[in-house]
Amino acid sequence: MRILAIVPSIYNTSPGQRFRIEQWEPLLRERGAEITYAPFESEDLHQLLYQPGNLGRKLGHVSRRFARRFSVINSARHFDAVYVFREAALLGPPIFEWLIHRKRVPIVFDFDDAIFVSYRSPSNGYLSYLKFAAKTNTICRLASHVMVGNPYLAEYARQFNSHVTMIPTTIDTEKYTIQPKEPVAAPIIGWTGSFSTVQHLDTLGRALQKLAQRERFRLRVIGTPEYRLEGVEVEAMGWRAETEVDDLRSVDIGVMPLPDDAWSKGKCGLKALQFMALGIPTVCSPVGVNTAIIQDGENGSIAGTEDEWVEKLTQLLRSVEQRKRLGLAGRATVESKYSAIAQAPRVYELLESIACGAHGRTNANRSGPSPAIRQAG
Repeated sequence: MRILAIVPSIYNTSPGQRFRIEQWEPLLRERGAEITYAPFESEDLHQLLYQPGNLGRKLGHVSRRFARRFSVINSARHFDAVYVFREAALLGPPIFEWLIHRKRVPIVFDFDDAIFVSYRSPSNGYLSYLKFAAKTNTICRLASHVMVGNPYLAEYARQFNSHVTMIPTTIDTEKYTIQPKEPVAAPIIGWTGSFSTVQHLDTLGRALQKLAQRERFRLRVIGTPEYRLEGVEVEAMGWRAETEVDDLRSVDIGVMPLPDDAWSKGKCGLKALQFMALGIPTVCSPVGVNTAIIQDGENGSIAGTEDEWVEKLTQLLRSVEQRKRLGLAGRATVESKYSAIAQAPRVYELLESIACGAHGRTNANRSGPSPAIRQAG
């Protein structure tokens, strides 16, 4: 079974992509699936895209990658199915999805965010207006099957396609493991994200400042090289794939604050799941799928107000035993419901049913992919 993965980002750089198709790939390969990646980004575009400004240079790179997309799409017929993560092109209407559909190649459309909600990126404000958020419903209609990361996204997708399956974002539990920790005088409260999502951590600022007046801790911010919060000892660092797990592992308490808005309801709880998989007790806002992942006081904590954040974090800072209990329960939750090992077989069955024409079409006469496509990922 040959699958062409039309993805936005180069390999091992984008959280959603890494914790969905890229993480499932080795397990799918064991069952006989061959995944060929075709990212929209180039190395140069990736380096530039998440920096503020440089609008002209960004548009130039995007235009060149847009032209490159046509050659990739022309070879789609050589595959049994096409997997599209989020969108085939970073900007514009769903031209490439429509062209794949015209070639009668079945599409599996996967998304893990509320990409149908207009969102202005802090890094790419003006470019955000060219995202065409409304194209999501068209891609849903064109797809043979839609995969989504949580019930909120599934409810949206079912308005346009009756074939919708919810596959949660997962964690590689062989990579994310629990290791013994030595007690420390100043426990670390950790947050992980990016330049574009650090605004979510900002919403926790006052609670952390109040907490610092009564408790000793350090705040580790992963995903931005600079972060300051008056009255709080902060350790900020850029995200690196090579050290991601080790950077997280030394955290004592994980936090995932979110605003209660339409965009955040589409989040699939990745930050919380990363901490939980490492046995780190996690405190989350009661937004979207977080309340399905975490049962307050059993496998983590839920905090909706500033006072609740201060209270829940105070309890965890003062009790090593409570941190250990909630951490182990969180790990068990990930192993049973949110591990790649648990969910990859479901993904394989879905892809196989589409490739064999269960409600797509059989691609019995395909030939092997061209050399250009083999190198596309």
